[in-house]
Amino acid sequence: MAANKPKGQNSLALHKVIMVGSGGVGKSALTLQFMYDEFVEDYEPTKADSYRKKVVLDGEEVQIDILDTAGQEDYAAIRDNYFRSGEGFLCVFSITELESFAATADFREQILRVKEDENVPFLLVGNKSDLEDKRQVSVEEAKNRADQWNVNYVETSAKTRANVDKGKDSDLPQSDDTWAWTRERMNVSQHRMY
Repeated sequence: MAANKPKGQNSLALHKVIMVGSGGVGKSALTLQFMYDEFVEDYEPTKADSYRKKVVLDGEEVQIDILDTAGQEDYAAIRDNYFRSGEGFLCVFSITELESFAATADFREQILRVKEDENVPFLLVGNKSDLEDKRQVSVEEAKNRADQWNVNYVETSAKTRANVDKGKDSDLPQSDDTWAWTRERMNVSQHRMY
């Protein structure tokens, strides 16, 4: 999958990443932490918000366009259009909500149906790792699902910023950026991330 590169000699490669997951799992909070280093505690359901940020991956500056999608079922009909445009997907669930973990299978199925590609770049993200005492989804369960899907798994906390930027304690070898998992899968360079 090649990067979208706007016309112009000095244009940066642009990669479209879509955030998916049930409502209230922290997709917007993760996105805002990554973009602006801020945690927003008040939950307002998102319809769809788009953010763009320049990042350096393996010494190369690229732009990541992040689409933060609605998790509510009311917006399921418009998701297909978003999914068609996405190059990579972060599928977020809350480690404190078993239902949100179960829903990841539906999101993945919908993405694979729309993309018609079993190898679409996909990262399973367990959010709210700061709420360990309320955990309902074990690390083992999540890793097993990721293994079944042949994808990586990382736990994050939008509140504490754990693994929002740094993936050194995650299953992302050779990566020091949670968002850099797109590197090899989107053909940004010849170096393998995992």
